[in-house]
Amino acid sequence: MTQNELSRDEIRPPQIVYALYLAGLVTANITLLIGVIVAYVYRREAAPWLQQHYRYMIRTFWIGTLYACVAFLLSIVMVGLLVWPLLAVWLGVRSVLGWINVRKGQPPARPASWLW
Repeated sequence: MTQNELSRDEIRPPQIVYALYLAGLVTANITLLIGVIVAYVYRREAAPWLQQHYRYMIRTFWIGTLYACVAFLLSIVMVGLLVWPLLAVWLGVRSVLGWINVRKGQPPARPASWLW
């Protein structure tokens, strides 16, 4: 196995997780749950720069869950109806930026960020 093939094999799981997160925007969120499980499984044996991606993905799931709970509670008073589209944009931007960084072979720019 060449070095190039090895790196392709290493970056495949994070790319799949980012794809699952993006698919979660249209598939009733079950793919988000599958994605975070995959991230938890692969994070320990990954290269250090990929461990940061897994951390970023896991944080994305849990922060997104918190934001979704807040949006749900605010939906009771109709304000949350404005928050749901923002949550979708937030998830999409985080997933696309993460995917781009994986393809470049770089860790996420700010893995501890609550925004992007």
